[in-house]
Amino acid sequence: MANRRCVQTLSRHLTYLLSPNPSSLHSLTSISPQTLTPQILKSIVTLTPSPKCPNVTTKISSFHRHFCSNRPINSDDDEEGSEEETDDDHDVEGLESNIEPSREYTPEEKEHEAAEIGYKVIGPLQKSDRVFKPYEPVFAVVQIGSHQFKVSNGDSIFTEKLKFCEVNDKLILNKVLLLGSTTQTIIGRPILPDAAVHAVVEEHALDAKVLIFKKKRRKNYRRTRGHRQELTKLRITDIQGIEKPEVAHPLKTEKKGVKKMPHAVGC
Repeated sequence: MANRRCVQTLSRHLTYLLSPNPSSLHSLTSISPQTLTPQILKSIVTLTPSPKCPNVTTKISSFHRHFCSNRPINSDDDEEGSEEETDDDHDVEGLESNIEPSREYTPEEKEHEAAEIGYKVIGPLQKSDRVFKPYEPVFAVVQIGSHQFKVSNGDSIFTEKLKFCEVNDKLILNKVLLLGSTTQTIIGRPILPDAAVHAVVEEHALDAKVLIFKKKRRKNYRRTRGHRQELTKLRITDIQGIEKPEVAHPLKTEKKGVKKMPHAVGC
């Protein structure tokens, strides 16, 4: 609509400038875009405001688009078009105000938000760090966001995507609700301040697709949408805050071969 109005206003200005009798302009409707030759367009670009035509500007939109509507221009249509244009402008302004620019967090804000979720970023993983350790009979219940997980060293869990951390970053999960082993159990109120669970970020992935189907009967309304939740995979490396009992490895006993005595065969 806006491009068509621009073409119509330019055509009216052009007919006013090219016509020898300005009084006959009231009977003219418009000039079609096909009749605008490159010479006429060049002359329009070089136009300057004059007493006869003070509203002429040098800003001209491209005429590559052709319109099939050739209705005459009426004052009522112009008023409706201006109202539509103002409504469109308001809608565009509302959309621009709703779009939030990408926010840059300071290190203090990143640390504070991560602590509210339940973790702290230490730094990237080093080559000397031992990620895979032998099994220890200790478990912990940690809270990450609004979810709770029972973990032991060597376990891998999937959580909602964690911000401010990359792959191979070391984390400390500081919201530990419970610690347990074969000899003791420690329950937090609600958390244990001296306990910590160490983990490593293995990957950021997407969950399986979930389809959302909506239907209103007898209304010809059907909508199908898909959603894939962003996840973060963590590998638990260590649990601190509880005494770890020693693992008693079973001794391997060698089975001695038993010699079978031959049965006596009766004659």
